[in-house]
Amino acid sequence: MGKVIFDISMSLDGFMTAANQTSEEPLGKGGLQLHDWALDDTDAVGRKILQEGIASIGAVIGGWKTYDDSIPWWGADGPTGPARRPLFVVTHKAPAESPEGGVYTFVTDGIERALAQARAVAGEKDISVMGGASIGQQYIAAGLVDEISIHLVPVLFGSGTRMFEHLGAKHIQLEALDTVGTPVATHLRFRVVK
Repeated sequence: MGKVIFDISMSLDGFMTAANQTSEEPLGKGGLQLHDWALDDTDAVGRKILQEGIASIGAVIGGWKTYDDSIPWWGADGPTGPARRPLFVVTHKAPAESPEGGVYTFVTDGIERALAQARAVAGEKDISVMGGASIGQQYIAAGLVDEISIHLVPVLFGSGTRMFEHLGAKHIQLEALDTVGTPVATHLRFRVVK
C-alpha cells in the first residue's frame, strides 16, 4: 500500500491562494505564480519533480472547491493531465454533470470513504491529496496523511487562504525528508511522525 501525500504549492508566508479570488482568478490576484514552477518548461528541476510525482501516484483526492475552480483548465483529464490518474472529489453533493470521459468520482460520504476508494484503485502507488486548504486540513487533522510535500514559492502574499490553520490543538511532528531548491521554488518533503 502506498503513502498518502498532501501536496501543495504555498507562498513563503503560508498562503495557498492570494486574496481577491474570482472565477477568472481562482487562486486570487497574482496567485497563479504559486504554480509557475510546475508550468515552466525551462525549469528542468521543477519539471522532474512534477513528472516523478505524477508517476508515483495511483490516485488523487481533492475537494469540491478545487474541482469547481479548476475544471475549466483540467477538462476530462484532471490535474494529472495526460496521465489521467483518477480524482476522487470530496463533496456534499455530486454535480449534475462533469466532463464526458473524465477521471472524476464524486464522494459524498466523507474523507475516509474517499481515501478507501482511492486506495482501491491506487494499488501499491501513492495517493496525492491536493488543495484546497479545507480538504488538506481535514486529512492532516484526522491523522490520515503520511507525508507533506510543499512547493514553497518565494513570494509574500500578506493575505489569502492560509494553509495550516484549523488543525486542532495537538502538535503534529514532522521529519524532514528532502529539500530541493531552485530559483522559482523550494521543494520540501516531510514525513508525518505518528
